[in-house]
Amino acid sequence: MLITAVEPRRKAMCALYIDGEYVMNLDARTVIENRFDVGREIDDEDLHEIIRLSNERRAKEKALWLISYRDHSKKELTDKIKRTCDEESAEKAVERMEELGLVNAEQLLFSKHNAPRGAVRQLVQKGIDRELAEEIIEEIDFDPCDGIRAVIDRKYKNINDEKIRRRAVAALQRLGYGWDDIKTVLREYTEED
Repeated sequence: MLITAVEPRRKAMCALYIDGEYVMNLDARTVIENRFDVGREIDDEDLHEIIRLSNERRAKEKALWLISYRDHSKKELTDKIKRTCDEESAEKAVERMEELGLVNAEQLLFSKHNAPRGAVRQLVQKGIDRELAEEIIEEIDFDPCDGIRAVIDRKYKNINDEKIRRRAVAALQRLGYGWDDIKTVLREYTEED
């Protein structure tokens, strides 16, 4: 098989043509690094290797892009990367992100003001084992009243309005806070006024 053309495409990709026919889009940097130039003879083994390398690079770039926006669990990150790459490349990319310390279950807890019960539920939904999630939560010193205050201060400015108060209570319960803790903090806010 003879490479007859390598044409640039969008998003750091290039189109590979073999024997005059379009074959596929590959990562441009991988093609350049592996010297897949026009006129080069390749066999099936070379083609499969360049596809694998291209997929791995694209998976790593996708993982970094996703992590740059917010924290992800290992399962969640793998599932999102698998939408654009093969499963093996996605798993390798996530393993690399984990080695670098960019995928961490504890980071997910601090991104939101969840109560311990809500945090365990959220971690389990993101693919983390329930026992591990409960272990992580037990190690964290957490005052539910401080978490409730943080949510109210951040999202609900006029807590004395009945409609806003009901919304706040519902949101706090969805986050896993108990009614007794919510009621205690709400009393503090009504006493201040």
